[in-house]
Amino acid sequence: MAELDNIYKKHEGTRLRESSYDRTGGNKDYFTLRPHEPITIFDQQTPGKIVHIWSTLVGMAGDEQYLYRKIVLRFYWDGEQNPSIEAPIGDFFGMGHGITHNFVSAPFQMAPEDGQALNCYLPMPYEQAKITVESDADNDVKFYFYVDYFGDVEPDSPMRLHAQWHREITKGVPEDSVANNAEFEFGGKNVDGANNYVILDAKGSGQYIGTNINIQNLRMTRNWNWYGEGDDMVFVDGAKEPTLNGTGMEDYFNTAWCPTQEYNSPYFGIILGGGPNWSGKVSYYHYHIQDPIPFDQSIKVTIEHGHDNHRSDDYSSTAYWYQEEPHQVFTPLLPVAERLPLPDVIEPTDEETKPFFNY
Repeated sequence: MAELDNIYKKHEGTRLRESSYDRTGGNKDYFTLRPHEPITIFDQQTPGKIVHIWSTLVGMAGDEQYLYRKIVLRFYWDGEQNPSIEAPIGDFFGMGHGITHNFVSAPFQMAPEDGQALNCYLPMPYEQAKITVESDADNDVKFYFYVDYFGDVEPDSPMRLHAQWHREITKGVPEDSVANNAEFEFGGKNVDGANNYVILDAKGSGQYIGTNINIQNLRMTRNWNWYGEGDDMVFVDGAKEPTLNGTGMEDYFNTAWCPTQEYNSPYFGIILGGGPNWSGKVSYYHYHIQDPIPFDQSIKVTIEHGHDNHRSDDYSSTAYWYQEEPHQVFTPLLPVAERLPLPDVIEPTDEETKPFFNY
C-alpha cells in the first residue's frame, strides 16, 4: 500500500490535534451539545491538512433513538459561507438509519463498542477550515472528538473534500399496474435514468469517490421482494446518456446475487444485510479510492429504485467527492422530523416462497 511505502518519509508540516479534552486537566473530556445551538470544533485560518477524525457521543438523558441522524456536521473550506460537507453524523461516518454498527473500510470505520467509535481517514487539505456540529436531539448530548491534522503545510491540490446527504421515499408504480410480480420486479425499459434516485448532482471540476447508501424495504409481499434490481447510471459533463451504465444495485457495490450477508473490505461492503425475503433495513458502501470518476463540468450519479424505477422504498445516501471551489450550493438539509427512519414493515412470519427468476 502507498501509505506503507511512504511511512519512513518525514511528513511535511507540524502534527497537531484539536480535541474535546478537559481544559482544566480533569476528566470531563467532552463538549456539551445543546439542542439547536451549533458549536465550532475546528477553526484554522492558516493552511493545513486534516488526516483523521474520531468521534463518539451519548445522550445525557439516557438513550435517545436515532441520535446519529439528529447530529449534523458541517465543514467550510477557505472562508466559504456555504458548507462543502453537510450530513448527519452517522451517515457521514459511513452508514445511515440513525444507528451504528461495527464495520471496517479504508476511509471510514465504526469501531467497538457496537460501532459507536466513528472514524474518518479521508485527507482534507485546506487554506482555511471550520467544522461545526449542531444537535437536533431532544436533550443535551456529550460529544467527544479528535481532529488530527498537519499545520503549516500548503495544499498540494486546489480540490477540497465534499460530502452531501440525500433522503427520498422513492415513487414507484402501483403493483396492480403490471401483469404479475415478475413484471413488477424485472419488466420495463429505462435508458435515460429520468426518474432514478440521485446520489450526487454536482457542478464544477473534480472527481467522485463514492457513497454509502441505505435502503428500507417498504413493500410487504410473500413474492420475490428483492429491492435492488435497479442499475447504476453515471452522467459526466452533461451527457444525455449514461457515461457509465451498470447491471444492478448489488453489482455497483461489487457484490452479487441479491446478497444478505454482511461483508467488509477496504473499498466496498455490506454493513446491514436485511431480513427474510430482503425485508427491513440494508446499508452498502462503495468507495472509489482506486477508481475515482473525474469530471470537468458536472457529474450526476444515479441508481434505479428497482428495475425501471418500479419500487417505492426509503432511500438515503451520502456522496463523497473532491472538487475545486466554488461548489454548487446544496439544497437545504431536511428538518429533523423528515430525516428520521420510518417504522419497520412487519413481514409475514410463516414460510415464504421466494422463486428465483432467471433474469
